[in-house]
Amino acid sequence: MLDDGRHAVSSFTLVSVLLACSHLAADHRLGREAHAFALKNGFLDEGRERFPFNALLSMYARLGRVDDAQRLFHTSHAAASSSRSGSGSDVVTWNTMISLLVQGGRCDEAVAVLYDMVAAGVPPDGVTFASALPACSRLEMLALGREMHSFVLKDEDLAANSFVASALVDMYAGNEKVDNARSVFDMVPEPGRQLGMWNAMICGYAQAGMDEEALNLFARMESKAGCAPSETTMAGVLPACARSEAFAGKEAVHGYVVKRGMAGNRFVQNALMDMYARLGRMDVARSIFAMIDLPDVVSWNTLITGCVVQGLIAEAFQLVTEMQLPAPHMEEEEDVACMPNNITLMTLLPGCAFLAAPARGKEIHGYAVRHALESDIAVGSALVDMYAKCGCLALSRAVFDRLPRRNVITWNVLIMAYGMHGLGDEAVALFDRMAAASGGGGGEATPNEVTFIAVLAACSHSGLVDRGLELFHGMKRGHGVEPTPDLYACVVDVLGRAGRLDEAYSIIISSMEAGGQHQVSAWSSMLGACRLHRNVPLGEIAAERLLELEPDEASHYVLLCNIYSAAGMWDKSVAVRGRMRRRGITKEPGCSWIELDGAIHRFMAGESSHPEVHAHMDALWERMRREGYAPDTSCVLHDVDEAEKAAMLRYHSEKLAIAFGLLRAPAGATIRVAKNLRVCNDCHEAAKFMSRMVGREIVLRDVRRFHHFRDGNCSCGDYW
Repeated sequence: MLDDGRHAVSSFTLVSVLLACSHLAADHRLGREAHAFALKNGFLDEGRERFPFNALLSMYARLGRVDDAQRLFHTSHAAASSSRSGSGSDVVTWNTMISLLVQGGRCDEAVAVLYDMVAAGVPPDGVTFASALPACSRLEMLALGREMHSFVLKDEDLAANSFVASALVDMYAGNEKVDNARSVFDMVPEPGRQLGMWNAMICGYAQAGMDEEALNLFARMESKAGCAPSETTMAGVLPACARSEAFAGKEAVHGYVVKRGMAGNRFVQNALMDMYARLGRMDVARSIFAMIDLPDVVSWNTLITGCVVQGLIAEAFQLVTEMQLPAPHMEEEEDVACMPNNITLMTLLPGCAFLAAPARGKEIHGYAVRHALESDIAVGSALVDMYAKCGCLALSRAVFDRLPRRNVITWNVLIMAYGMHGLGDEAVALFDRMAAASGGGGGEATPNEVTFIAVLAACSHSGLVDRGLELFHGMKRGHGVEPTPDLYACVVDVLGRAGRLDEAYSIIISSMEAGGQHQVSAWSSMLGACRLHRNVPLGEIAAERLLELEPDEASHYVLLCNIYSAAGMWDKSVAVRGRMRRRGITKEPGCSWIELDGAIHRFMAGESSHPEVHAHMDALWERMRREGYAPDTSCVLHDVDEAEKAAMLRYHSEKLAIAFGLLRAPAGATIRVAKNLRVCNDCHEAAKFMSRMVGREIVLRDVRRFHHFRDGNCSCGDYW
């Protein structure tokens, strides 16, 4: 056309060329040449129509060159010309820039452009709000989202815009305000609800864990509103199907998807993988994954998450290695390997935390730093949690302090970490800092129910009874947090651990009278306190209530057995164990593990498969006995002689794991052991002796808290 010279290039021709260039991801040269042609021929001059300019912005965005698009936007005097002309096409320019920034994950900058747009006197339209509201969800900027909502309500056309309504529903749901989302949804007449609005509300319910509500709305959408579901609908509703205990036909939904012709859709395949992984059917999840041609990072993340959920941590790390390899049937120049993103790291880090495997966690941290993911608020929160649960509290605090932004999860994680490590004063100080910063709503995060659970647990572990009671009684007045069963359980634990059992009992009774809810967690805290302080009468009352509410929960029977055994009431202890056998209830076996040289080594109580470790434990045992250690045989639930009780205690799983670490770890290295149950009194005392004898720090994490043993002392001060 250019060579012919008989036809002038119009703006519409240039827009078509730019659209074609936007699909040439492998060669950006042609797009830059088209940009140069537009400049040379005056298509971007002030006063010209804005279609080529907007097409250029879109082209750079689609090619992943958002910085180029931003430079073009700021250097072309677009804002200045827009503020003067006020034409409809100028709004399109601003909307294009906001949209491409949001789609590129640069939501802070998108919000800044929105403010510039308003300051320039360009009135936002429906597309502006539909593009900008998702940024409020991702940045957790509920206040800005509400400002936009109030602006929309003042304009009848905007209020009636279904795309804006869908974006508002999504914004409120993304900020965990599902009731507000439903209010917006209900304000739109049913005939006027677009499919996108149904999808936003169903996905909002599913993301909030309100699975029955999501399923009911899905059924109403098709049966009453006559709106056929899309692939997006199914991708949103499938997680609700997987989690809902009330929904029995989980695998039948797969058949429904096939009948609808959606089985080949990538989003639906990912949702199906997630569903089968949650059901423990990793074989089916893997078979669906194998059917995907060139899986993207979302598909890989879905399968990796499934492995982590099922406890297959080694397999999850292997998948991360595989995802970074190029597909075997692709040409070398068509390398389509997937790189782990922030979701991948957020998925893997809890696995490291569960295994107490800091070496693997540090590898992930290194990857996050190299790929500029460390400052991501979700990755940062997961790193804080991982280091804390691996016993590396200093590293946890260092990551927290370096984060440019923190949300309520980040604060809660570190407060919980201080509590787990027995540093109650530090936990309360951090809570006070958070609360002070949130005063007037201007801080990073406002304390919520989980915050108070974390700080009350910290008070409990550190004996800060008065401070814990002060926080509990002031949380509604000062922070609008209502008492819940879990919070009542926390304050019962605060009082019970301190030996104030009568007060703890009164709290439970008053909470039941006030709310009428079954206080399972509170009674469980009460039973644990009775075991600690050997209070048989109150222990029996707590156990009776618990066995009425949860007759198949093994831990209730075990705690009651502990109470009877410690009191020498062997007949009653035997009767409880007999009751367990008749109901087919078995106690979870004690298991401890330690990470060495990148491998996880597990030990079970009483096992005999590690003769070298047993021999080393025997030597440690004899040396401890010579130095004054006496086994606490009250930890043994069986009515046998003292020598047999001592033999049982010698090979508890945590002792074997510590012995293995002392045998294999480099000289002077800290020994880090994790256990699936609560550490027993005898192992706690033995760890103190071993730390002094060998001159090593031993960090032991049980199901409730951390114990740092050094020079014969424990960080808990024997208050646990």
